[in-house]
Amino acid sequence: MSGRAQLMWDEAVTGYDFGPDHPMDPVRLALTRRLVEAFGLDREVEVVAAQAAGDSTLRLVHRADYVEAVRAASVDPAAADSSYGLGTMDDPAFAGMHEASALIAGQSVGAAEAVWRGEALHAVNFAGGLHHAMPGGASGFCIYNDASLAIARLLELGAERVAYIDVDVHHGDGVQAAFWEDPRVLTISLHEHPRTLFPQTGWPEETGADSAEGSAVNVALPAGTGDAGWLRAFHSVVPELIADFRPQVLVTQHGADTHFEDPLAHLAVSLDAQRAVQVACHELAHEYAGGRWVALGGGGYAVVDVVPRSWTHLVAIAAGREIAPDTVIPESWRQEVFARTRQLAPVRMTDGRWPVAWKDWESGYDPADRLDQAIVAARRAAFPLRGMLA
Repeated sequence: MSGRAQLMWDEAVTGYDFGPDHPMDPVRLALTRRLVEAFGLDREVEVVAAQAAGDSTLRLVHRADYVEAVRAASVDPAAADSSYGLGTMDDPAFAGMHEASALIAGQSVGAAEAVWRGEALHAVNFAGGLHHAMPGGASGFCIYNDASLAIARLLELGAERVAYIDVDVHHGDGVQAAFWEDPRVLTISLHEHPRTLFPQTGWPEETGADSAEGSAVNVALPAGTGDAGWLRAFHSVVPELIADFRPQVLVTQHGADTHFEDPLAHLAVSLDAQRAVQVACHELAHEYAGGRWVALGGGGYAVVDVVPRSWTHLVAIAAGREIAPDTVIPESWRQEVFARTRQLAPVRMTDGRWPVAWKDWESGYDPADRLDQAIVAARRAAFPLRGMLA
């Protein structure tokens, strides 16, 4: 197996563009790619442009009628069929939508294939992580669910156990739905509580179908959760589950919208904590999955200050060349940010909170604490179904 990481990238993924007033501005992808380049990380990884996902691949998850509806809306955006979630405020139709969406999906599927076949140990597609798309409809800025397609392709290639960890601020509902009845896939989502955030799912009681009890795990975090609570929740739930499940491949989604500057949600997580979870996922892949790791992007709407830094750390970790938290950002990138956006770019690679302190679960918990209540609810709902102590 090659020890080298792959970075999945085709400049055309920036064509995934819902328009100038939409929060998912593709400049976040372009700026991330340029920051990766500014640090020389593109010389530490193999940069690969995979083919767009074809219809047979898309149909591993998506219904044929939905794919046809996306294709039709891509040709004539004005005729988008809203019954498929297309042409809505969240998912406005645009020319070339099918092609751009299929290209992003193809990068994630290509990443999964490379890792499974031993062509790379780690593969990153930060343009991916579009985890809300459903088999028969668009949702939450997501047209095709590349994360689900990557997992489905792994299963098609012969994988018997795939674990999916989603740390986006929003529940990974589309991936959970795709594998609700499949015990070969363990989905774990840490997200802001559904009472206060889209898509209003991801309650701890959502644990999988009768045929796959305990295959879905949801940690619903109270609004306002910061670094210490976020890391406590992650480490109180995720490592035990991964150790028990022992996946052959680990797929992770790293939406950057948990950050305290993100305009669309209500957690208060720093870049330092996001980086810490990226490191933890990398370590879990090596400890339990033979190092096989597919890492995806996701949400993130502070498109200058947060997203490029967070996902550049992800690429660096996958490449085995971690960037120290207090590293000064190259001036060339900061000038490009201003030229593209007329915004002042950040100066350093994190928010200055490293190392982030948190208390582990073994030190005891406070039954009156809302964060600890969320952890207890997740463990009690899912762990016994897997034969684990809650």
